Amino acid sequence: MMAPMEPRPSGSAREVAGLFLRLGTVAFGGPAAHVALMREEFVRRRAWVTDQRFADLMGATNLIPGPNSTELAMHIGHDRARWRGLVLAGVCFILPAALMVTALAWAYVEYGDTPAIEGILYGVVPVVVAIIAWAIVGLGRTVLATPWLMALAASALAAYLLGINELTVLFAGAAIAALAHAGRGLGGHHALGLPLVLGSPVFADPTGAQLSQLFWTMLKIGSVLYGSGYVLLAFLEGDFVDRLGWVTQQQLIDAVSIGQVTPGPLFTTATFLGYVIAGFPGAFIATVGIFLPSFVFVGLLTRLTDWLRSRDWTSALLDGLNATALALMAGVSLQLGRAGLVDPLTIALTVGTLVLLWRTKVNSVWFIAAGALVGIAHVLLT
Repeated sequence: MMAPMEPRPSGSAREVAGLFLRLGTVAFGGPAAHVALMREEFVRRRAWVTDQRFADLMGATNLIPGPNSTELAMHIGHDRARWRGLVLAGVCFILPAALMVTALAWAYVEYGDTPAIEGILYGVVPVVVAIIAWAIVGLGRTVLATPWLMALAASALAAYLLGINELTVLFAGAAIAALAHAGRGLGGHHALGLPLVLGSPVFADPTGAQLSQLFWTMLKIGSVLYGSGYVLLAFLEGDFVDRLGWVTQQQLIDAVSIGQVTPGPLFTTATFLGYVIAGFPGAFIATVGIFLPSFVFVGLLTRLTDWLRSRDWTSALLDGLNATALALMAGVSLQLGRAGLVDPLTIALTVGTLVLLWRTKVNSVWFIAAGALVGIAHVLLT
């Protein structure tokens, strides 16, 4: 199966920066929600890429370590404005979350608490569930083009819901699709309950050696980490709790919790830990260290995606990868739905958002803002 050549850039770097800065400010809900928001913005509303191109980029990012939705943002930025677009899309998608997490880490260290945001999440999560579901429907029409791919996706979804590791499911789906083609040829919401942690960071006046060790440890994690937030938790625990002893188990859990309930990539958990360890310099160093490998990997992957689509057997592999990734996205949506649709109001928010997505082209950012207002009002009135 041959695909069109890589699209020529047709937008400005400033345009890329502005849109991803806005998305990074409202992208609650984890990677599946981020992907759904990007599809809504860049496929449905702005037509920057086709559904097929979007699905291929989404599938390709699963081949490399790091935060997949952030890497997808970099790919889209590269398609739109080449290397400046790649860098700006990644930085602008990360920056809002990194700033918010740094502020929350400061409050955590100084006062032993953070501003309550569960009320916001009460209204935002049902809206995010609807946005993900709508993206799955749209992508499904492109990705699940044959009964065989539908069956593969259904099997992947069942495996995921049975608790099989998502990386195992993902790569098994890609391998099965590639082998099938060859055969034919032959004939992670944690509730915030943060303890009192008054005082200053672990290293209130960090040395160059301490900052260097923090940077290289985060760089190592960002270079090898595949999988969910639970995998990130295991890596951070192994280095910062067990090996270095810089933070406690509870501080690590609190850091992951903050990463989950703020918009943008979960990897900003590293920003929180960096602040707890070494204040503002630590937050900056940790953020750069854990995200830097993704910029390198995506830069190397930009041409590989077109190569994968241009050859029959790798195109079949990419089809299987896309179908399996879509199934995993559906599995995450079901889990979010179970956690977030808890009463008639949250169910109504999901249904109402789905109807509006179907009947209008209103920017999904407004739906998230409306959900946040409903959540705040609910907390104030109950």
